[in-house]
Amino acid sequence: MGQASQRHVDVAILGGGSAGYAAARTTAAGGLKTAVIDGGPELGGLCILRGCMPTKALLYASEVKHLAEKGGTWGLQIPKVSFDFQKVMARKAAMVEEFASYRREQLQDGRFELIRSKARFRDPHTLLLEDGSLVQADSILLATGSSVAPLPLPSLESIQPWTSNDVLDLKRLPASIIVLGGGPVALELAQFFLRFGVKTTLIQRSKQLLSGFDEDIASPLQQALEEEGMQIYTHTRLLSASRKGGMDCITFEHEGKTREIYAEAVLHGLGRVPNLGSLNLEKAGLNLQQGRLKTDAQMRSPVSHIYAAGDCAGPHEIVHIAIQQGETAAHNILHPKCPRAMDYRALVSVVFTDPQVAMVGLSEAEAKRSGRRVLCADYPFNDHGKSMLMEAMHGKVKLIADATSGEILGGACTGPMAGDLIHEIVVAVHQRMTAQELAVVPHYHPTLAEIWTYPAEDIADALS
Repeated sequence: MGQASQRHVDVAILGGGSAGYAAARTTAAGGLKTAVIDGGPELGGLCILRGCMPTKALLYASEVKHLAEKGGTWGLQIPKVSFDFQKVMARKAAMVEEFASYRREQLQDGRFELIRSKARFRDPHTLLLEDGSLVQADSILLATGSSVAPLPLPSLESIQPWTSNDVLDLKRLPASIIVLGGGPVALELAQFFLRFGVKTTLIQRSKQLLSGFDEDIASPLQQALEEEGMQIYTHTRLLSASRKGGMDCITFEHEGKTREIYAEAVLHGLGRVPNLGSLNLEKAGLNLQQGRLKTDAQMRSPVSHIYAAGDCAGPHEIVHIAIQQGETAAHNILHPKCPRAMDYRALVSVVFTDPQVAMVGLSEAEAKRSGRRVLCADYPFNDHGKSMLMEAMHGKVKLIADATSGEILGGACTGPMAGDLIHEIVVAVHQRMTAQELAVVPHYHPTLAEIWTYPAEDIADALS
């Protein structure tokens, strides 16, 4: 048998998504011979192909439809709003292709080698490609992304629930759907279906929607969704799934009672898991812990020349974090004597429902669990001029500050444009601003952004 062909690179990067591309452009610009190895059916990464961009295109379409239906609120006479679902999906596909084609050009512009193949470890420095050839690298970055999490019940296999991937390829809408999960993806897609006329039921295991947020920030979203007609069950336990009379049936426990809900379709929105199982990590001296690869703040694994970034590394499956992690890993490969570390202090989370939900830094619950003395203040959108004009009055903004110094430790917002509004507090947390400093920053009137001045003033007054 002939000897397998072998090539050597300075850096091999597994995955050409957001984290992998960010790392590759950085190491290549630093003069290192870099290869990106990607064996996926399409180039572009989850955010462009199956995540951020296509889902937000669909959500925006549903928001425009909803606003048109509410036109009478502002004295507008809009005839009955109809839609062509095929055109909605076609626009989504066109947007995805525009973003994906640009990423393909970036990956193929010659700054680094692009190898279209799956790969797995042969030893800590060597990767085996599908054609049997070998790639040897001084440093290796894993940026292989994530996949939809396994089903939590074996009986769910019998009804083959949809995933977010399936939703993006729909040809027609179901008459009814059950959404399993209460996280961002589940909630965003549930509201998309609801606003396009699908009878929607959501079943969540935890006591509240968006379990990582404070209850007073998550509850206005639940109220808004229920007012629109969504049936929501929280604090449940799934028991079984079956097919009855041509319908999917979910059996679950809620408030001490066993319930059955029927629908034409079921959507599994119960999270994602890292794509690491096929890499032969043991050949590299690596082991998974609870399905994840342990990395330090420099994105280095326990094997010092192997790094990980993006969804496969965690702890947060967010595209801007993936990019930062990829760039951090690349910097540390280039400059091992002056390493950089990830700073998750200003971690941002946004849920693109309506109302939107967003937070940065510590929640009130997290701050109190840490043992810090904190001051919290909030202000509602139903008493704020600009949001009242917009008839967007669910929710509020909230600030969390150190009770001694006034340093802003976190902020949260449920309401109109929360995903944009939160970035004022991202800057404040990143720059370690105090509530006193934020309170005196000029804000134009009437704007949504000026709402932050009210809780900032309350905290500043309490400190004085």
